[in-house]
Amino acid sequence: MNVDVYHFRWMYRILPACKHQPFKPMDNGNITHNWEENESIPNQTKWNPLEIPSKKHDFLQGMSTVCGSGHPREKHGVSHYIYTCNTSMQDKCVCNADGDWLIVPQQGKLKIITEFGKMTVEPNEFCVIQRGIRFTVNVDGQCRGFILEVFDGHFELPELGAMGANGLANPRDFEVPVAWYEDRSVNGYTVVQKHQGRLFAATQNHSPFDVVAWHGNYVPYKYNLSHFMAVNSVTYDHCDPSVFTVLTCQSNRKGTAIADFICFPPRWAVQEHTFRPPYYHRNSMSEFMGCISGKYEAKTTMDEGCYSLHNMMTPHGPDAITYKKATSQGKLVPERIAEGCMSFMFETCFELAATKWALSQKVDQDYWKRWDDLPKNFNPNQKPQ
Repeated sequence: MNVDVYHFRWMYRILPACKHQPFKPMDNGNITHNWEENESIPNQTKWNPLEIPSKKHDFLQGMSTVCGSGHPREKHGVSHYIYTCNTSMQDKCVCNADGDWLIVPQQGKLKIITEFGKMTVEPNEFCVIQRGIRFTVNVDGQCRGFILEVFDGHFELPELGAMGANGLANPRDFEVPVAWYEDRSVNGYTVVQKHQGRLFAATQNHSPFDVVAWHGNYVPYKYNLSHFMAVNSVTYDHCDPSVFTVLTCQSNRKGTAIADFICFPPRWAVQEHTFRPPYYHRNSMSEFMGCISGKYEAKTTMDEGCYSLHNMMTPHGPDAITYKKATSQGKLVPERIAEGCMSFMFETCFELAATKWALSQKVDQDYWKRWDDLPKNFNPNQKPQ
């Protein structure tokens, strides 16, 4: 984390934010930070797309914890969510006192109003709403997506090292809201606050979006993933997946992230003498992956809306179909990969525990079989060409 950057904001509002009734506990729904409710198993886990219930529910009501580690009370850890919604939040806003939310729509457009102004966030975009910012979400139809929550610091751009000043997610492509306000009296506006993993509600008689002007750098922002400048090998072998990092939340241990947000956009593959799909691996980071659109290039069953969890040191990699296709190509030529597809990954240094709710929802029970047909191609008599 860059300790030389001080985050601040000044808001010029019509009424102070403290003008409300006392907070009272409310139903948490499927939001939890109890990682002990299940025995954690190191299996590769994949979920098929979560169905969007027909019953009316808003963004907050449709949030469900999939997995996580740590606790906001210690300001250390992460939580991964999936959300569905089909109606707007009516005279209700939410404020997360536990951490920052990185929101990735997969289906449907989110029309977000924050204390700093409005943001419209669509699939192939994401937004970050930091700790302590009140916001509400309006929608026009069925929506689904994913949320990464960090309890520690804040998201920032990764260090580019020898790459220099330009590349990956360039600062110029991030957008922040323009000040917008409403001077509106409301009979019982509900402010929901997430506090130490629990939800609490308070009522007030005015809209919280009464900030006439603001200045500072602690503000929500959004980014379009189509602007990401991908970097990869142009000779042989693979670069580390860190070259696909959009944002990172660093830990106090150099080179180790509380969380990285990574994207896999359409790009060219040109390596020679190389198995081009991602290599088979075990690593010291846990990987939560989702497919926003299309089909992920290394998993033939990873369609849009699907998501998976590969915990720390759990082996994984391309499925058997992808392997066979990649090893039977003959001469390698430049090819466009992931065309029409956008996938992402939440990567963290924590071991993650899946919730009881998550393991009861659309788990692909045959996921392990995707590697069952991998052939043994070793030939001790084969000589390098």
